[in-house]
Amino acid sequence: MIKHFAAVFATLMFIAGTPSAALASERATPDEAVAMVKKAVAAIKANGKDKAFADFADPANKDFHDRDLYIYVYDLSGNNVSHGNNPKMIGKNLLDMKDADGTAIIKSFIDTANSKGKGWVDYKWPNPVTKAVEKKSGYVEKVDNLVVGSGIYKP
Repeated sequence: MIKHFAAVFATLMFIAGTPSAALASERATPDEAVAMVKKAVAAIKANGKDKAFADFADPANKDFHDRDLYIYVYDLSGNNVSHGNNPKMIGKNLLDMKDADGTAIIKSFIDTANSKGKGWVDYKWPNPVTKAVEKKSGYVEKVDNLVVGSGIYKP
């Protein structure tokens, strides 16, 4: 009887642990974000801005949309020129946009891209999967006069 109880308990504990593992796989990793940005930079260089931006905007294009990952692009003045999750941002100057904690998100992207060529910026942003405002780290790279980025949501 005790062996049976132990087996049932172990099975229940395994099942209870499964949702958290599934949730973890719903979130992208830093390596996946970096890889997507590098793929986006290569697309801009190979296909030109117009074609690349159209690909970034197309949710059916799985090269640039994966779970909570998508591509965003800003010029060095803070104008959004492409956004894979919110097309209403395109054409707007968002240089002074701040998150709930006062982080100047786009300015930080540009500063990081200009000073290092690439890097990570921490801020808070709505997660397209959970719809909640969450901690996010955006990875950005400078290409010509553009800042290309994608980011991960932190648990």
